[in-house]
Amino acid sequence: MQGCILGFLICCSCDESDLHNHVSSPLIAGLAVAAAALAGRYSIQAWQAIKARPPTARMRKFYEGGFQPKMTRREAALILGVRESTPPDKIKEAHRRVMVANHPDAGGSHYLASKINEAKDVLLGKTKSSDSAF
Repeated sequence: MQGCILGFLICCSCDESDLHNHVSSPLIAGLAVAAAALAGRYSIQAWQAIKARPPTARMRKFYEGGFQPKMTRREAALILGVRESTPPDKIKEAHRRVMVANHPDAGGSHYLASKINEAKDVLLGKTKSSDSAF
């Protein structure tokens, strides 16, 4: 067979097997492009579905309540994000972590810093003459 096949071949002489190879190559390439497009579409839809979900419990929940007139051990533990029975070294570590995030020199509130310090004192058993500076 001689001639051009669908504009892909430029006037060449082909036999029956060459004709099959030249026709099947664009077909395979087209199927690959279609498969890639469908996979991309599915990926975009899956990503949008994941983004649309509400946040789950894996995000850390912080203490949202107001402060009691006299701080309790429970409230102090909630402020520092530890249990009431936590050892002193873990309490100090939690205090440091929370204080770094809320320190007045770093733009935090003086009131919150005093409450964080009070929470550490309550859990470590240190008593103060007054509850808070505020």
